[in-house]
Amino acid sequence: MDRFREMEAFVAVVDSGSFVKAADQLRSSKAAVSRLVQDLESRLGARLLHRTTRRLSLTEAGRLYLERSKQILEELEDADSAVGLTTNRAVGQLKVNAPLSFGVLHLAPLWGAFLATHPEVSLDVSLNDRVVDLVEEGYDLAVRITRLPDSSLVSRRLASTRILLCASPQYLAAHGTPLTLADLARHQFIGYSYSPSGDTLELEGPHGMESVNLRPRFHANNGDTCRAAALDHQGIVFQPTFLCHQDLASGRLVPILPQYKQRELGIYAVYPSRKHLSGKVRALVNFLATAFEQAPWEN
Repeated sequence: MDRFREMEAFVAVVDSGSFVKAADQLRSSKAAVSRLVQDLESRLGARLLHRTTRRLSLTEAGRLYLERSKQILEELEDADSAVGLTTNRAVGQLKVNAPLSFGVLHLAPLWGAFLATHPEVSLDVSLNDRVVDLVEEGYDLAVRITRLPDSSLVSRRLASTRILLCASPQYLAAHGTPLTLADLARHQFIGYSYSPSGDTLELEGPHGMESVNLRPRFHANNGDTCRAAALDHQGIVFQPTFLCHQDLASGRLVPILPQYKQRELGIYAVYPSRKHLSGKVRALVNFLATAFEQAPWEN
């Protein structure tokens, strides 16, 4: 048991970057965690961590031991998950990743209900717009908005969203309404930094596929910031309906170029393909699927 606790403490210290954070994660004290790591180093006869007042770093021996320790702890978690599946129990911590805007607007209001329904589960939610490596970074599940999910992962479609061009009525009154895709090159455009096509926009119009190279005055790596700029009459945006459907319904933003086919993306729950799906992941996937059965932006 002590060997397991030493290993668990060592991995927690490395992952969190400090003894204090590891102690919080393990619901222990800094002194106890420090003692476990010291005992581990003494038992192995090797230093695993370089310690300074500002940071921790792994020794070569520490890197080797960390890799094997994570494998052992993951196999142990898989064993527990298999039992959880057999007994249909959702137990343990769920590490979840989701896009920032979607996570704040549409996932944050759901977490309380999920935890109330599954009292033996805890959540560790990370929000950002980059595509994380679920296996490498240790996530149990991610919500992704994409045309096709990663084929190496298991996925379940939760909903869909359309990406459309829109602007405020005040901006269009001042600058005119574009009639063709090419007209966008002469307009102020609000660019999304993580767009896979950069500042080139390609859509299917009445006469086939068309593209235009845009020159945004304003870039942001967050959809809420792009939306806020559009509401402030700064230009035209190309953003998803899950973000701006209420603005469109109220008239604060109006759609542009409706004759061009709107891009549709799926919203998926994705998780690593494993022989045994843990009860906690299954519970969250089912919960999210039910929650988004009637997504308001799809109407």
